[in-house]
Amino acid sequence: MEQKRLCVAEESGRQQGTAETGVGPISLTGAFERYCQAVGEQQVAGMLQGQAAFSCAGRLSARVVMWLMIFQRLDAKGTLAAAVHHLLTGPARSLVGGPAGAEPQLSANTSAYSQARGKLPLEVAQQVSELLFESLQGEPKILPELDRAAFLLDGSTILVAYSAAAAKAYPPPRNQHGASHWPAMRVLVAHEVVSGLAAPPCWGPLDGPAAVSEQGLAKDMLSRLPAGCAVLGDRNFGVFSMAYHATEQAHPCLFRLTEARARKLNGGGIAPAAQTDRAMVWRPSRDDLRSNPEIPPAASVAGRLLAFRVRDARGKWQKLYFFTTLTLPPDQILSVYGHRWNIETDLRSLKREVRLHMLNVQSPDMAAKELVLGVAAYNLTRATMNQAASALQINPRQLSYSLAQDTLRAFLPIFAQANSEEERRQIMQEMLRVLSYAKLPRRRKRRSFPRKVWPRPCPFPKRKMARRPAAKKTPKGGA
Repeated sequence: MEQKRLCVAEESGRQQGTAETGVGPISLTGAFERYCQAVGEQQVAGMLQGQAAFSCAGRLSARVVMWLMIFQRLDAKGTLAAAVHHLLTGPARSLVGGPAGAEPQLSANTSAYSQARGKLPLEVAQQVSELLFESLQGEPKILPELDRAAFLLDGSTILVAYSAAAAKAYPPPRNQHGASHWPAMRVLVAHEVVSGLAAPPCWGPLDGPAAVSEQGLAKDMLSRLPAGCAVLGDRNFGVFSMAYHATEQAHPCLFRLTEARARKLNGGGIAPAAQTDRAMVWRPSRDDLRSNPEIPPAASVAGRLLAFRVRDARGKWQKLYFFTTLTLPPDQILSVYGHRWNIETDLRSLKREVRLHMLNVQSPDMAAKELVLGVAAYNLTRATMNQAASALQINPRQLSYSLAQDTLRAFLPIFAQANSEEERRQIMQEMLRVLSYAKLPRRRKRRSFPRKVWPRPCPFPKRKMARRPAAKKTPKGGA
């Protein structure tokens, strides 16, 4: 099924900046400026009350440390040394305190920053990530077909560098061939459909006795989302517990169903016919109640069962089944679900561009801090894309995240060198002009050749256990 494009604002004329066309004022903000506006020193000081693990007596305050961790996700290399060099020469130097009237002398050694990262409380990093999300989101973007904001739910797996502590907190997954080497954490994300901003993630172990499911993490996520927004999910979320908790949190839902579950909701016999749209009351099964003890036995969710017959990307016909509590016409329901593919590209941006596919840390606590602040870095780029899209009067989803992050990275030091408001305005105009070239191509026809995925070659031979040499047999009759 081809994804239908959002229509937030009509695309007008040329692709150049609004300073040339005269459409509204230009309003672009650098990542560091946005961070400073959203996260104040007094706010961080309030978060640190009762936290004895982090000392505020040193030059590296918690506010500076969190910005440097975010900068590492925005930087091309993302090393500790790159963050320290940015502190020495970039705008973050203004946040470093020192004696009155004296320029603070900072060391280029990374040890102090490394220790400060480890001492930073996880709770403070989580609160800052939530604070950034709320400040960047502002008013939730309305999905035209839905007349309300909507969030996409999906889960993914993130690997963690091996250590004894990480393997204990996030046991490596197992299959019939044995256990993997890398500890793995399951992460659930929720991205706004229009803007692409990500709510602070939920996570837990992928395997082991304390393993969590995507549905279990989604229960916590639903309580964090803005009131009244809709939630969309694929077949993994098309279960009674998700529909029940979404309804309890006042979130209209649209979940795709497996054919087996659609048959059961249709009466247990045959699958719903195409163009089915009937009201129903979904009640939990014994398995639902056993897996979710918090759900009362008399619980029920009133909604609709829908079925469609559509063509997939290869032109083949397939049937789609949905359960929803929305009251939209069937064609709009199908159009709304067509936006679900955006979560796949958003996860790719998180893993590839923000480099969250592998967390190179030594402790579970540090892995969690890297995750939440990595999502905060992703949101800073998304906020700039939304500003540029508003000025250019295009859909934010039409901009390439990779090119937008490259532009933000290039203009990060330039914003810091601006000495006047006029100079800042000129920088914003040039940044908007560069972002206008970050639009994704609009192909009229699909590629004429099939897309292939080549497997990655193994650079090293498979690890094998060393065999002990066989003992020499002593001949009979002595030596």
